[in-house]
Amino acid sequence: MSFHWTGGTGARQYRPMAMVLTFLAFLLGGPPAWASSVERVDVRPDRITIRFDARVGAVSAVMLDGPQRIAVDVSGARPGGDLGAVGGPVARVRQGAQEDGARIVFDLAAPAVVTEGRFDSNRRTLTLALRTVDDAAFARAAAEGRLSLLPPFGYGGATPAGYSVSVPVPAPARAVGLPRIYGDDDSRPLVVIDAGHGGVDPGAIGPSGLREKDVTLATAKAIRDELLASGRVRVALTREDDRFLVLQERYGIARRLKADLFISVHCDSVGTGEASGATVYTLSEVASDKEAARLAARENKADILQGVNLASTSADVSTLLIDLTQRETMNNSASFARLLGREAKPLMPVKPNFHRMASLVVLKAPDMPSILFETGYISNPRDAAFIASREGRAAIAEAVRRAVDIHFARRMAAR
Repeated sequence: MSFHWTGGTGARQYRPMAMVLTFLAFLLGGPPAWASSVERVDVRPDRITIRFDARVGAVSAVMLDGPQRIAVDVSGARPGGDLGAVGGPVARVRQGAQEDGARIVFDLAAPAVVTEGRFDSNRRTLTLALRTVDDAAFARAAAEGRLSLLPPFGYGGATPAGYSVSVPVPAPARAVGLPRIYGDDDSRPLVVIDAGHGGVDPGAIGPSGLREKDVTLATAKAIRDELLASGRVRVALTREDDRFLVLQERYGIARRLKADLFISVHCDSVGTGEASGATVYTLSEVASDKEAARLAARENKADILQGVNLASTSADVSTLLIDLTQRETMNNSASFARLLGREAKPLMPVKPNFHRMASLVVLKAPDMPSILFETGYISNPRDAAFIASREGRAAIAEAVRRAVDIHFARRMAAR
């Protein structure tokens, strides 16, 4: 999928190409002081068109779950105008004033995400391309979506007719060095903790300036220390400092270490509202099927499954072995996710629908149980204070340690 922006973009530094962007950012000419108004909003099955009576400031969009919505924030604009008819996946359109502009909310009758944004030559008409998706894909977009209000382009001067803003992303190293493994007993299971984001990718940023990449690293280290204190497992961190890793490198490190469990630590975020509580994600059924098919089609099958070289097997046998391994991995991942929810509930805020499924890249290892743990909402001041505190990190680490203890005890008993 390709994305074309007129008026600039401020997207996160990377996204899986199989999925949609979870937020849009447009940099426009003119500061918010040039307050404009929304003239008209038109909704079609495949697109949304928003017309303004003058240039506006920064514009961003984010997918919000529970209920499913698309929110468009416009800096330097006033709500108003004709909302027009709705259609396709949009059931209702609402708008309201915010401190520095307007918010337009599209309540969805069916899950849909924005795949493209484009302004006309006058930068007064914005068209957002829509694509309907399933619930899992929308949940993934909402979970990874990071609302980023960017400053308007061109303070103090005219802007060119077309421009783009880009942030260089380091190319992945040909061979990322393996991290230190803490714990001396090689017979102990290995848990790899992945601190989300890092380096040029700060992740979500809370109202107080708290950065997700800093919170996740501190939390990962707290989990490491708690697990090591139990004496039951060995632990490694994908990163122990402020460095950038692409998604494939993160679970790739864990697979090269032959990890028994992979936990990717993140923080959730929404633009506004009081969303609160932790969630955990495991790989969805649809994503698992697609990944199994992709792996079965690979020409080099020597490193697909740990300990099993499929290079000399027939296509049918390879497909069957990959599918069986993937299914067992998904079951183990889901089992650990449920354990984590049970153990976390008395220790920290969790959402009622704690366990969710999505097509997240870091969860796609076919032979390693994996979860993505959203420890709370960095956009919520109460959650942010909790996950940034020593006490909060200790509670999170204890919940993980309890779940890990039970998870591996059950596996040993099953053997």
